[in-house]
Amino acid sequence: MTKEELKEVIQKFKCGDLTEKQLIDMLTSLRFESLGYAMVDHHRQLRQGFPEVILCEGKTPEQVADIASRIFSRKQPLLATRANVDHFKMVKKKIKSAHYHQFARVITANEPKRNNGKTNVLIISAGTSDIPVAEEAALTASMFGNKVEKLYDVGVAGIHRLLSHTDKLLNASVIVVVAGMEGALPSVVGGLVDVPVIAVPTSIGYGASFKGVAALLAMLNSCASGITVVNIDNGFGAGFAASLMNKNR
Repeated sequence: MTKEELKEVIQKFKCGDLTEKQLIDMLTSLRFESLGYAMVDHHRQLRQGFPEVILCEGKTPEQVADIASRIFSRKQPLLATRANVDHFKMVKKKIKSAHYHQFARVITANEPKRNNGKTNVLIISAGTSDIPVAEEAALTASMFGNKVEKLYDVGVAGIHRLLSHTDKLLNASVIVVVAGMEGALPSVVGGLVDVPVIAVPTSIGYGASFKGVAALLAMLNSCASGITVVNIDNGFGAGFAASLMNKNR
């Protein structure tokens, strides 16, 4: 339930269309729902503007499907990350309208209307190998209703590829930059724009990249001021943060 929907419920109560018991039952059900192995936080959309997101890693397909169906039944946007095909097949049995984005390993349903305004979130990947994490960020931002643009495979090894798209850089309200290897691309982008830049290190790279640690440290030590850094391969966290930033612009 969104804040607008809650206002409608309260208005119905004031008009006598809802009894006191019905109102109390509705508000009580917004708290959380115990499934034994999980506490589904139904109040999160009202509290934070978006419902609980399911991290599928470590959960059985049956658990993911059960949690997803509880969120979906309340007409809330459904976003499940790090999902595999088995997770999706089980979810699909309960939610016929669910979609699986295999490259990003994301399940969605009850997708919101997109923001058709001028402000947008731009997702940039340094290399093609970074695209799965970039897609996770893009889908997350999109599920928040943001207008999303993408610019992939424009890393520093061929910087002219990035510079040929300065129009996209200058039109973005928030930019997410996904890079592995030495993680240099966010610093370059941060030096070109006057909007928030969120850096996402990926685990892509050869031995000395230490599965993304090298990129993470490089981004944390960026000489471009104001760059925000999320954890390794955390496309979801970047998309979430970008949405919050874009909301307040």
